Parts: sequence; C-alpha cells; structure tokens
Amino acid sequence: MTAARVLVIDDDTGLLTLMKTRLSAAGYAVSLAASGDEAISLAQQETFQVAILDLKLGGMDGIAVMQGLLQIQPSLPVIILTAYASFSSAVDATKKGAYDYLTKPFEAKALLHSIAKALEVGQLKNEVHRLRLLIKDRYNFDNIIAASQKMQHVLDQVAQVAGTDSTICLYGESGTGKELIAKTVHLASARANFVAINCGAIPEGLLESELFGHVKGAFTGAARHKRGLFQEADGGTLFMDEIAELSPALQVKLLRVLQEQEFYPVGAVQPQRVNVRFITATNQDLGKAIAEGRFREDLYYRIHVIPIHLPPLRERQEDIPLLAQHFLQRFNREMGKNIAGFSPEAMQTLMQHRWPGNVRELANVVERCVVLAQSETIQPEHLLLGNHYQEDIAKKSKLPPLNEARQEFERAYLVQVMTAAQGNVTRAASLAGRYRPELYKLLRKYDLDPATFKETAKQLDQPPV
Repeated sequence: MTAARVLVIDDDTGLLTLMKTRLSAAGYAVSLAASGDEAISLAQQETFQVAILDLKLGGMDGIAVMQGLLQIQPSLPVIILTAYASFSSAVDATKKGAYDYLTKPFEAKALLHSIAKALEVGQLKNEVHRLRLLIKDRYNFDNIIAASQKMQHVLDQVAQVAGTDSTICLYGESGTGKELIAKTVHLASARANFVAINCGAIPEGLLESELFGHVKGAFTGAARHKRGLFQEADGGTLFMDEIAELSPALQVKLLRVLQEQEFYPVGAVQPQRVNVRFITATNQDLGKAIAEGRFREDLYYRIHVIPIHLPPLRERQEDIPLLAQHFLQRFNREMGKNIAGFSPEAMQTLMQHRWPGNVRELANVVERCVVLAQSETIQPEHLLLGNHYQEDIAKKSKLPPLNEARQEFERAYLVQVMTAAQGNVTRAASLAGRYRPELYKLLRKYDLDPATFKETAKQLDQPPV
C-alpha cells in the first residue's frame, strides 16, 4: 500500500525536522517547505493527501497559502498550526477551508489523530469527486439533477458504498429515481454488467423461471435451457425493483442466493454459483410488511445492509427549476422545438405543486407543455395542473396535523422566496417582510443552504428579482 503523502509548511526549520522524523516513523511520506512559495511549487509538482501549515509563515499569511494550495488541489485537507491561538483566527481558518486547527505546542498523538481523520475526509471527497466525474462522463450527469442538500447527501452515500459489494436497499416513492441511483452505484463500481427486473411487473408463475432460469423439460413448454437473470448478472449487479412484491416462496429462494451465492434453476439438481451484487428497491414500508406477514424478517435483514432513502420531489423543491429546465431542453431536442423557458407564473405553479408522481410526473408535465405550447415561453395554462391530485390525496389519506401542515407550508414558502431571490438572504428577507437574522434562523431550522439557491440561479442564468 502506498504511503500517504503529507506536506508540512513551516518557517521553523527545527520543527520541520521534528515533524519529518515523527511522521516518517508513523508511515507517512513527508515533504517539507519552509515558505509559502515553496509549498505552492511542490503542490504543482505532486499530489498530497494532507497539508500541515503554520498560520504565521514569515511574511506570508498562512491562510493565503492555504487558499493557494486549495486552488491547485481542491480536495486537500489542510491542518492549521499556530502559536497565536484565538477563536477568531480559528473560525476564519475553518471558514476559508481548513480541515482542523491545532495550537502549538501540540501533542504528537493529537497531530497523528488529526492527520488520520483528515485522510478519511480527503478520501471521501475524492470518492465523491470521482463519482460525479464518472456519472458525468459515462451517464451524462444531466440525468441526475441534485442541487438540494438531501440529494447531495444521497450522492455522498452512493460514493461511499459504490466500491463495495454490500447489498443496498433503496427506499422511495414511485418516480423518485431509484433505478437511476442503482445504475449510478453500478457505474461507479468495477462490476461488469447491470441487470434490472421489476418484481411486480411479471406474473408469479413466470418470475421464478425469469430469475433462476430453467432446464430443458422442467415443465410443459420448456423446450430448451434458459439462463435466468442471476446468471446474466454474474460478475455484475442485479437490481430488483419492488422487492416487496415477491411471493413468500420466492423470498425463501432469494434468501438462499443472498446467503450462499448459489441457486437451483427450475428443474435442476445441481446448484449454480454466482457472484452478484444486489441492489433492491421498494416504495413500501418493509417494517409494516413484516408485521402483516407479507415479508420475511430474515430476508429484510439481508437486503437492509445499506439503506438509502430517496426524498420525494416535494422535499427537494430547490431542484424543481433545474429539473424543469433539463426536461425542457431534452424535449426541445426530441421534438425539434425552441421553447425558451417558463414564465415566472408557470414556475411558481410548478414550485407550489405537491408532485405525487415525483420526478417522473414533472417530466411528463414538461413533455406535455412542449407539445402544447405555441409561444416562446411556457405559461401556467400549458401545465394543466388542476387540484385533482390534491383531492385524490385528501380522499385517500388523513389530513396532516396542523403543526406539520404549517411547517410544510413554511418550508415551501422559504424555498420559493430563496429561489426568487437567487440565494440572496438580504433580498429574500425583504421579500418575506422579515429581518435577516430571523430568516437565517428559519433557513437553519429547515436545513436550507443559501448557496444551493445561488448555484441553481447560476445554472439557470436567470436575471435577479
């Protein structure tokens, strides 16, 4: 295993020598720089996993050196050292990109612990970056629109688990993109092929043969051998959507495959061994299905190794403008049209809709708009979003408690205000008729990051309010 490369920058040559001795003994490959210019030069020549930097570096500000390093290696964790401890300098350093902050004199144990944690953080950042580049190059990243914090969290989870063989269970309502995330996990892995099946779309009598295959003569009509999807997915990934729809008998057989990595084709007497990475998905509450006797508890624990929850579109409203624009561009290309965008009123309507069909419903709405719109801009009347969705939901479910409904409205309102203000909190506070500190408090309450809305506005290239 290659030793992690650590860059140490300090104008104290005695400390540099001591650091090299200690860190080399701990198994790190150490490079030394006595000035900021020397550090920048080294960072341009080789890649480091961690940098340790003195805050007061001769005539050069350590934070300026750190920012120069981060321009060259954006994911580099930087540990700041200083003998001039103060809360303000610590806050300033961390705000501008420092990973950690240690005060001289420091214990060797504390430094080594900080380096170890920084390496973990740097590795995760690189994995996330690698995943996003991979998605962009091999899956045209425009299929995953994820400016919201909740979807960024999903992608971060994908980056962490993609390189493993652990079984993943994707939870989410219909239309939230479970198969898209499953393909993303697969593409970021080293596995060969991706095979998908919807367990609820195939009649039970045919599903066993579809999954496990069969031998010639296994049943009437079995005139030849048939390879099942488990064999097709050997060495790759098998995505089983709507896993809760499996019959009890097939659940038992799936459990054996998960436990033993082998199965019997229908009518066979010899088992087939496979090396398959399983990704399952469901829009049901498996805990409730277990309680009702519809799903095996032992199978649940087998597939529930890495659970990933995909948020419904109504909980990631920040993504609606980007998604709508993405689908508009796609259908413009497919239909040979040149519709420029959405009117402010149409976009407001999209933002206020609850989207029970999630991203799939939004795609269908935009496709319909492109077909029907005769003007350069999509107007509210093109959307055809009546109240029937909300009426259906109200009939099928109980009304939420008042406090829950108030919070849902408050969050949706904040998203709309911040979208209109393009992430400018001062402007948003003015639009909402609230003081800026009060608005900041509400944004923190609902985990809304102003930077997300600024990024959305930048991508949409809209004029400010």
